[in-house]
Amino acid sequence: MEDLLKKKVYKIVYDRPGCIGAAACVAIAPKVWVMNDDGKADLIGGKKISENEWELEVSEELEVNVDAAQGCPVNVIRIFDKETGEKIV
Repeated sequence: MEDLLKKKVYKIVYDRPGCIGAAACVAIAPKVWVMNDDGKADLIGGKKISENEWELEVSEELEVNVDAAQGCPVNVIRIFDKETGEKIV
C-alpha cells in the first residue's frame, strides 16, 4: 500500500555556467526557474552539487520541467528519474 502512495521523484540537474540567459525555462516554468541579476537563470530551491551544477528534486510538474529543459537552446537542463537514474531529458 505504501508503494502506491509513494510519488515518483525526479532530479533536475542544471549546468548554470553554460546558461546563456535566453529565459525559455523561466517563461515555461516560472515556479521552478527565475532570472538572476547576472543574466542567468536560477533553479528555485536548487542546491549546488558541484562547481558547475545545481540540482533540485521534484515529484510534481514533471511535464512543465521537461518542456523547460527541451526549450533551453543550450541544453543545460537535464532531468533524471531518481530511482532508476534514467535520463528523461
